[in-house]
Amino acid sequence: MMRFVLSLLAAVMLAPIAATAQDSEPLHIEITDGVIEPMPFAIAGFIPESSEAADMASQITQVISSDLTGTGLFREIPKSAYIQNVSSFDTPVKYSDWQAINAQALVVGSVGMQGGKVVVKFRLFDVFSGQQMGDGQQLAASPASWRRLAHKVSDVIYSRITGEGPYFDSRVVFVSESGPKDNRQKRLAVMDYDGANVTYLTDASTIVLAPRFSRDGTKVLFTTFETGFPRIKMLDVATASARLLPEVPGTMTFAPRFSPDGTKIVYSMEQNGNTDLWMMNISSGQTQRLTTSPAIETSPSFSPDGSRIVFESDRSGTQQLYIMPAGGGDATRISFGDGRYSTPVWSPRGDMIAFTKQNQGRFHIGVMRTDGSEERLLTSSFLDEGPTWSPNGRVIMFTRESPGAQGSASLYSVDISGRNLKKVSTPGAASDPAWSPLLP
Repeated sequence: MMRFVLSLLAAVMLAPIAATAQDSEPLHIEITDGVIEPMPFAIAGFIPESSEAADMASQITQVISSDLTGTGLFREIPKSAYIQNVSSFDTPVKYSDWQAINAQALVVGSVGMQGGKVVVKFRLFDVFSGQQMGDGQQLAASPASWRRLAHKVSDVIYSRITGEGPYFDSRVVFVSESGPKDNRQKRLAVMDYDGANVTYLTDASTIVLAPRFSRDGTKVLFTTFETGFPRIKMLDVATASARLLPEVPGTMTFAPRFSPDGTKIVYSMEQNGNTDLWMMNISSGQTQRLTTSPAIETSPSFSPDGSRIVFESDRSGTQQLYIMPAGGGDATRISFGDGRYSTPVWSPRGDMIAFTKQNQGRFHIGVMRTDGSEERLLTSSFLDEGPTWSPNGRVIMFTRESPGAQGSASLYSVDISGRNLKKVSTPGAASDPAWSPLLP
């Protein structure tokens, strides 16, 4: 179901256009916590190399523009302002024409059809230094995967200008919701990071919660109530087939996450009124108890290297965040601000932890260093919860629920600087997002 046929010819490099100036500072956006003036850029259209590629070229151009402007770091200059008419991929760049309209970056590309595949070529130019930024690239994919081609082009442009890792060519699994607030129907769905290409993975016959991708993006863990009690299920994204994981009779299991190597899961198990963290080997089903506190321990998340686990616990009397070795042992509290902390998740970079905070009747998405320092709240609303990191650790997606009987859940994203808060497009109400790794 979810197989994306993508043949990347990334090894085919295009000769760089000769530079006309070498003494300017290279084009770069330094992302800080302050207000950033978006960089003006121009896309001189992805030129169709044949009539059959015309519509595809227009669509690819639109997706690239949306990817870049959607970061809040770039501002596209209207085509009506263009002076130079770029009629082919090999048209020499008249830098003075682009400097005159204050374009700092210029993208030139083409789209063709070859052997039943869409072939995209592109180059990126630093207008004011008068030189090409890196080599051009050529990518190819099946027509059905044209959006992935566009996202990959955007990723290269974004990374070359910002120095940050890519994240556009990724997916998000989430809980799609329908029906009244007191009788919600829920099913798992997966989509492109920007809300396109929604595919449903389960039906609405039972409640499903908290899906989580494996690091390779091929599997999803989630909590299901199909037996009447919470159980952990593992789903293959390509086939949508799923199986219940082993359980101890008379217990409830929930809040699972994969280990970075994909061989184990960490999860919560309620037994005899007590909730602790456990580890399970996926292939053997062998389990290991990680905590023995009389408190409620839940929402575990591995560090990227798999050596530590952050989790929430009320062992101090209120919900707080703790870190312990992945094999269990003494836990260290890292949250000390006012309010309650929950749903921690480790950044893929390993340097920060995102969390939900409840304080004085408001909910917030925040981030802190792994030692608890430099806590920053990024959002505030009636109900914000459940953060998930983009593959490059630059953006956080979360659930925001509106109040009242007619209130519903939506997905939002925000940069870790607190900038660029925006709603993510979904077909209807949505909650519990989990970002995939970058697609291969």
